[in-house]
Amino acid sequence: MTNPVIIGNAELWHGDCLEILPTLPKVDSVITDPPYGLGDKWQGGREKWPLHHGQMKWDATTVNGVVNLPTTAPIVIIWGGHLYALPPARGWLIWDKKQNDRFTSGQAELAWSSIDQPIRTFRMSQVEAYCGAEGKDHPTQKPSGLMRWCVAQAGNPNTVLDPYMGAGSTGVACMQLGRKFIGIEIERKYFDIACERIENAQRQVRMFV
Repeated sequence: MTNPVIIGNAELWHGDCLEILPTLPKVDSVITDPPYGLGDKWQGGREKWPLHHGQMKWDATTVNGVVNLPTTAPIVIIWGGHLYALPPARGWLIWDKKQNDRFTSGQAELAWSSIDQPIRTFRMSQVEAYCGAEGKDHPTQKPSGLMRWCVAQAGNPNTVLDPYMGAGSTGVACMQLGRKFIGIEIERKYFDIACERIENAQRQVRMFV
């Protein structure tokens, strides 16, 4: 475990979240999109992301530790939560992707949440839903607009933790909203991408301010 990279309001860790999480202070919210353990069932979609030669080891099996996340913060949002043995909840979040027929992985995605509210649904235009000008640096990358919505659903917490940071969409959303962010990513390639995206988001916010 190395020292974190500090970028403005963001504290970014490269390493295994199971080792790093016990060293971190309590946070207001966890918003994350962990590996679903479906790499052997996914064919890469129309984008044809590489599935061989160990390039998707991060999604080879269900990740240990996800089931313990509900105890790490007052508000927790876990995308793909229906694939894990999590407690019963009523505050499920839905990302409706039906407006965009380019998605081949499913017409919607589900997030388990500890929020005590009825089910909420997020919809985007076709361009926005496909990440638009953000590009797509990770095969399961979430649009920053979706993650901004998640932050709002969590009550705009002061500090957000994402222990499965990927390409950093949760961090980008937090920078755009002026929230503090702690991110952890085990894959060096995606950690570097997340650092760059979060730094760019910080720079854009400073320009407008």
